[in-house]
Amino acid sequence: MQPTHDGSSPNPTATTRYYSVKVQLYGRFMLEDRTEHVCQISEMSPGNVVIGTDIMANNGERIIAYIDHIGRVEGTVEKLVSGGFLLSLIVSDRKKNKIAAQLTWLANKHELDTPEDRRHQRIAPRNPITTLSMADGRQYPCRIVDLSISGAAVELRMRPALNSQVILGTMRGRVARHFDEGVAIEFASVQSRDAIDAAFES
Repeated sequence: MQPTHDGSSPNPTATTRYYSVKVQLYGRFMLEDRTEHVCQISEMSPGNVVIGTDIMANNGERIIAYIDHIGRVEGTVEKLVSGGFLLSLIVSDRKKNKIAAQLTWLANKHELDTPEDRRHQRIAPRNPITTLSMADGRQYPCRIVDLSISGAAVELRMRPALNSQVILGTMRGRVARHFDEGVAIEFASVQSRDAIDAAFES
């Protein structure tokens, strides 16, 4: 990943630095004249996004975009680039954290997307920042990068042993595998969508 022009980072403890991620997403955007157009997203950070389109936009123009896996974002055109424009996003810190979590999942999808993970549809947690608790009472802050009703993948500095019993937020489970940035957790039982929302709300 390369630093964006705003030099920001997906680290939840460093809210002023983020990094851009190469992606292949699709969506649509609305210009100030309220016309809607399709677009493709090739690069994005929680602070800005490169909108790929043949439609001309003006510097400083206010844009609303709907992006697959990300949702609704709003911003202003910072500059025109080859094949589109760079949109500087107007988002809260909470929304930036949510976008960072979604982008981290997309960047690691090739590692996380096993047949087991594909059993259930992904869910965007209301708050991706939570706590992983160990059986001995130790607790570690972590970020959810992938979530479904059967389990989750989290960014975590330490690596609990495989099959360790853990509690993610309020969900009991076990460590199913390790990956470069953290661990994947299988919940003790398949949860309802309402239970997932309640466990990881702000």
